[in-house]
Amino acid sequence: MSPQVRILLWILIVFSLLGALFAGISTYDFVAHLDRQVHAITCAFVPGLAARDASGTSGCHAAMMSPYSSVLRTSTWGGIPISLPGLAVFAFLLAFALHLLLSGQPLERADTWFLLAATLLPVVVSAVYFAIAVTKVGAVCKLCIGIYVASLGVLVAAVLLHWRAVRPRGQGATWGRFLAYAVQGVAFVLVPVLLYLALKPAYPQAALAGCGSLLHPEDKYDVRIAVASRAGGIPAIEVMDPLCAACKGFTQRLSASGFEQQLELEVVLFPLDKECNWMVSESLHPGACAVSETILAAGPQAPAVLAWVFDHQEELRRLGDLGAAAVQARVKQEFPEIASNLGKPATKSRLNRSLRWVVSNSLPVLTPQLYVGGEKVCDEDTDLGLEYVLSRLLERRGTAGGGR
Repeated sequence: MSPQVRILLWILIVFSLLGALFAGISTYDFVAHLDRQVHAITCAFVPGLAARDASGTSGCHAAMMSPYSSVLRTSTWGGIPISLPGLAVFAFLLAFALHLLLSGQPLERADTWFLLAATLLPVVVSAVYFAIAVTKVGAVCKLCIGIYVASLGVLVAAVLLHWRAVRPRGQGATWGRFLAYAVQGVAFVLVPVLLYLALKPAYPQAALAGCGSLLHPEDKYDVRIAVASRAGGIPAIEVMDPLCAACKGFTQRLSASGFEQQLELEVVLFPLDKECNWMVSESLHPGACAVSETILAAGPQAPAVLAWVFDHQEELRRLGDLGAAAVQARVKQEFPEIASNLGKPATKSRLNRSLRWVVSNSLPVLTPQLYVGGEKVCDEDTDLGLEYVLSRLLERRGTAGGGR
């Protein structure tokens, strides 16, 4: 084995280690949330040298809580994290590179053809998930970037190794060795996935009974906003603050899950802003009252205005720190046709009635909340476990079918 090949194998080993490190930390953070509690998430290029995010505002949090972070989400609570098979692939590449290095034999094309195929897999997956992060999630996590770089690094090392490899001794030997490597690679991925499914915490079936119900589900205050009217759908109510980042994330997850198509979904606005909400002593989301007034004043355009608010949430939150007037000026600029309704007694009264609807149902001062058929989906199940719980709630009502 030439010195150049040894150097390239060491490069492959280093990038495989980096990929396994980033994927392993991502998997660890995901697994920590299987207890259905809130935990901080690692979000740093150098794990351990930066604080873990407990605010839920980082790109890492957005990526992990998105419906794209795992698969088979309706079959098992939380699903199987994509980072777990990613960890297994990098671990296999590490073992494969060490095997080639320690064997001391000349590197053959039979080995590098397989190495090219194996390293191409994480690159393709990384490209797909980078596109999803940019176009769907709207955030790219630092751990994910580490995985992307490691994926590209192992592929480049594999290409250079293939260029320096010697020709195989025989075509039959090439395919036989390729098949043996493939079986080992599949085993590397399959074993940890099966162990994960066998060892992950069991979902408490009692939680499917819900975490309470609406005392007065009727809309006698005329405050609910229809956002998805599906013929024959199950009535559902989402209680939200339009400037709440968790509410935006929840709404995106619900839409991406596919189960929104089976719901007759309405929204009740619950701004956690002391400007209009007497239930909070400090504004968690300054400016939320002004934004809520805008949505209520929009009439039939309310769903479109709410979608715009979510798209510009960060900007509106910054303006909210400057005061309600700054938020009102921005929304009046965007929606001049409804500006005349802002500040009107009728609009303020409707927002006040929305808050009173919350009080009449004895709801906690918390957003988001989801009620399906009057039953509350437990707060612990509104992120990673949303698809799992909704699929069972709708199945119980005989309407399941569709969704992830």
